[in-house]
Amino acid sequence: MKIVKYSGDIVEFNAEKLKKSLLKSEANSEVVERILQSIQSKIYEGITTKQIYKMAFAMLKKIANSHAARYNLREAIRLLGPAGFFFEKYIARLFFAEQYETITNLTLQGKCISHEIDVVIKKNGTTAMVECKYHAGRDAASDVKVPMYICSRFNDLKGNKHSVFGKKEIISKCWIVTNNRFTTDAIDFANCSGLNLLSWNYPEDDNLKTKNDSSNLYPVTCLTTLSLAEKDKLLILDVILVKEIMNNSDCLKKIELSTSRIKNVLKEVSDLCGYIYK
Repeated sequence: MKIVKYSGDIVEFNAEKLKKSLLKSEANSEVVERILQSIQSKIYEGITTKQIYKMAFAMLKKIANSHAARYNLREAIRLLGPAGFFFEKYIARLFFAEQYETITNLTLQGKCISHEIDVVIKKNGTTAMVECKYHAGRDAASDVKVPMYICSRFNDLKGNKHSVFGKKEIISKCWIVTNNRFTTDAIDFANCSGLNLLSWNYPEDDNLKTKNDSSNLYPVTCLTTLSLAEKDKLLILDVILVKEIMNNSDCLKKIELSTSRIKNVLKEVSDLCGYIYK
């Protein structure tokens, strides 16, 4: 059975790949098999992956909002656009969860020119710059021009001392983060040049997917009990992660949710992040 990807490419339908993505929702194997069989009975030649995704999402949501939220993770990260400002803040939160000091949106003076830096991080005495490459299109990739350009900026900055975290710091490392993927050439150039990369699927065992699942670092945009407008309001209030709602449930009152809706949102947050909800 031929299906059409987001990019327009035509490929064979892969039931095993769909099953894997369904299992990441943390629905049990019996539920996953039932959903898989239902989708297989409804697909047809030329159906799009977007239509298949919508079917799977709707079926998972009927079982549990948290299953649908996990399944929605990649799209949720994409919703941190369109300009990518909230994506930068989200990436800062991921590093903060790993015991880094973080600060966003700095202008630092290099040897030749000044540079706007998305995030600066520090851990164990080592300071690094982090450049975030946000893509609105699901199949867009960061090619080799991205690390080549950022490497030149890094080289201009790393020899200088910069006022960050209250004292003079020397930037000695560089990270490039994207919500999609890097091309093979981009990865090869970055590895050769000593740059660190982080994407949806790279590195294989420590990427955006695995960081989210292992530490419950889900963005608020994955919640299925909120509208897009309500999610945007939370982002503006600097509520970036789902788990931040549990420690600040008043933010739901600030975006004018009713008592019953607040209860529903907190239930989804609880299920998603493993908190005990009462």
